Amino acid sequence: MTGNPAIDPTVAPSGTGCVECLATNGWWFHLRRCALCGHVGCCDSSQGQHATAHYKATGHPVVQSFEPGEEWFWDYAANKGRESGPLLAPPGSHPEEQPAPGPAGRVPANWVELLHR
Repeated sequence: MTGNPAIDPTVAPSGTGCVECLATNGWWFHLRRCALCGHVGCCDSSQGQHATAHYKATGHPVVQSFEPGEEWFWDYAANKGRESGPLLAPPGSHPEEQPAPGPAGRVPANWVELLHR
């Protein structure tokens, strides 16, 4: 993925949580960061599936996990993952004290039953 036009390592993430979930008082399971524009969206197990929606709306195919301790990338266009890639602008994950699922105070008690599988 080095030299990949779908990755801009200089762009910072859009925030510490899913842009759309935060705007709609929603919640997420795990977070993904667009490697081109920095958009942070929720994973496909989340109700909103906003990271995939971002890819479909923009054509930005590569995301990186935005979870602490994870560095893997996923390419939606190729339907293929990689364990590592270029170092993206910090921060590399949401804050460690931020729970997953999150954000704190918005996750329903039955969240496991609500996940997409």
